[in-house]
Amino acid sequence: MMASSSSFVSQEEFNIFHSIDRQLYTILVVNLWRDPVESMQVMALWLWLERLGYDSVVKKMLSLPQILVNELADEAIICLNCIHNNLISSSSDNNDIPLTQTLMEKEISLQFFLENRLNGIAGLTKIMNDVCIRALSDLMQQAVERNAAQSLADSQMVMSHSIHHSLLPPKQRPVGHGVGDMVQPRTPGTEVPADDRTMFVTFSKGYPVQEWEVRDFFFRSYGDCIESLHMQEVQPHQQALFARIVFHKASTMEMILRGLGKVKFSINGKHVWARKFVPKHARSSLLPPPPHLPSTSFRL
Repeated sequence: MMASSSSFVSQEEFNIFHSIDRQLYTILVVNLWRDPVESMQVMALWLWLERLGYDSVVKKMLSLPQILVNELADEAIICLNCIHNNLISSSSDNNDIPLTQTLMEKEISLQFFLENRLNGIAGLTKIMNDVCIRALSDLMQQAVERNAAQSLADSQMVMSHSIHHSLLPPKQRPVGHGVGDMVQPRTPGTEVPADDRTMFVTFSKGYPVQEWEVRDFFFRSYGDCIESLHMQEVQPHQQALFARIVFHKASTMEMILRGLGKVKFSINGKHVWARKFVPKHARSSLLPPPPHLPSTSFRL
């Protein structure tokens, strides 16, 4: 959804015109706790693709589960790195953006972003300056302040916890909380949090993978390793595009991923991409700062 940043358009009118863009940005930075600056660049990429003829990118994303929006934003970062850094990571190939390919409903690949780097840089800069900064800066400022407040609260909680234990008599201090204390080793019965044992897998549109195929693949490869498997809930005539797999042991997931951010394997001839499941995160950006981006105070 695009509009000219004409000075004759009031800020309120501009925000209304870009209401669905603001909704999607809010999902990225509030619901998913993604980095606000990085997310503004992600929005610029998606709006640039709309200008190139990829229809209703933002509108389609608003209809998706937020877990898929998160994965699409991760794929957008890969695309942005192609544009800004002329880079495809060693673990990537031209098919490493499967959800983006599915969403666009027509041909797109990492090679496309490499071949259109100069147009991409110019297009992203224009959209950032004309649209994103004006339409999203107030939301960005709110997210930055929220994140800073949360970071402060977390720091105060850690400090309070440390002071509390330092005031306890030595015999009452829990193991591992005093200077020089040895951290108590994990016993076999200690439970690893489910999030640390969960893998997120995505499937290519047009090549449906059934739950029994996923279970059979991992059983044959790694034995009875799955604690639970949650396929995307879809209508009978629709294809699931993702699933979450909780393993009995975190070591199984580590064995599958082999220390890589994302791996690709084949289930009955159908490509499946797997990565560690991260429900919420706030990462530091690996991308260059967007041009002319206001710092901590925004004046519209």
